[in-house]
Amino acid sequence: MPALTDAELTVLGLLVEQPRHGYDLERVIEERGIRAWTALGFSSIYYVLDKLAKRGLIEATGAPRSGKSRATFQATPSGIELCADATREALTTLTPVHARVLIGLANSPVLPEFEVLSGLTARLTALRDQLAEVRATRARQEPLPAAASAIFDYSEAMLTADLTWTESVLSKETAMDKYDVKKAHRALYSPSPKDFTVVDVPALRYLAADGHGDPNTAPEYTNAVEALYGIAYAVKFASKALGRDFVVGPLEGLWRADDPAVFLSREKEKWDWTMMINQPDWITEEMVRDAAERVAKKKGNPALANVQLRTLHEGTSVQILHLGSYDDETPTLNRLHHEYLPEHGLTFNGDHHEIYLSDPRRTAPEKLKTVLRQPVKPLGTQSAPAES
Repeated sequence: MPALTDAELTVLGLLVEQPRHGYDLERVIEERGIRAWTALGFSSIYYVLDKLAKRGLIEATGAPRSGKSRATFQATPSGIELCADATREALTTLTPVHARVLIGLANSPVLPEFEVLSGLTARLTALRDQLAEVRATRARQEPLPAAASAIFDYSEAMLTADLTWTESVLSKETAMDKYDVKKAHRALYSPSPKDFTVVDVPALRYLAADGHGDPNTAPEYTNAVEALYGIAYAVKFASKALGRDFVVGPLEGLWRADDPAVFLSREKEKWDWTMMINQPDWITEEMVRDAAERVAKKKGNPALANVQLRTLHEGTSVQILHLGSYDDETPTLNRLHHEYLPEHGLTFNGDHHEIYLSDPRRTAPEKLKTVLRQPVKPLGTQSAPAES
């Protein structure tokens, strides 16, 4: 005979205890807090009763007084026997726990830190509420038979263990010192939107991928960005496992062309670019190669082989925060090229650099925040190589 499901065994056990109708079953299930440890909804009670009756495990004791809802059922001899066998098996069998929160933690590197902390905090609140409800339900039914008391003990123990574990994870998440390039170099990632400012940019390390063409249409660009993010999160996860965590930095881009005027005219098909994501100093080339191999096993991407760990030292630079669509940068760049630089005796000393602080998938174009940076030098001096 097919094995009983948890819901079937629960209902059958209640009918072995004594004959009951549907509403009486619902009352007992609610009073004893049975739904806290088995999946059994009110609407499923009659479905379970119907299945048990078709298998000859229960039977109606007489005609219902007012429809099916008041039909009283009792366990048959075969039902009592099967209930006893299934109970013996349930007492000794270890059931694996597949907690969905473990999947969430495994995937947590794809979320911003605040979302992970917010989710775990909400989980902690829900666990406390559920534990309080179980204890209140128990208190309403005291004194309890030994078996019922043991069931409540188990429910409380499981919730308490989950609560303690969640508190521990939250504590580790908040205690681990996470490197965040935006905080470590705040002046470089939070310029004023009102006017240009001069900054001294130190040598910083990046995952980098080169390409050419319009970023809106070139498959090469899409592949490069996907490869960068895939490797960046894989490196973060590996680093966190070693006890050193960091926040994945924003996407950044170096833009160049034989004629800088194509940036003002927005002739994007003539642009060369290097897309980048900042990396902490402790990330090694070996870690990047290992991460690229792991990402490649999940999804083939030709750009993965082209991602490199590079150091960029831009030195003296002029930057400003641009608010709005990427295509609305032209007036600001015009001011930089034709007003600010000539007025201050400066000229270009490296690629045009953009830092994308907003996610364009979730942010309206008019609210996008982009740092526009240009390495500079005094007119008449020789340029020094910035990238290695």
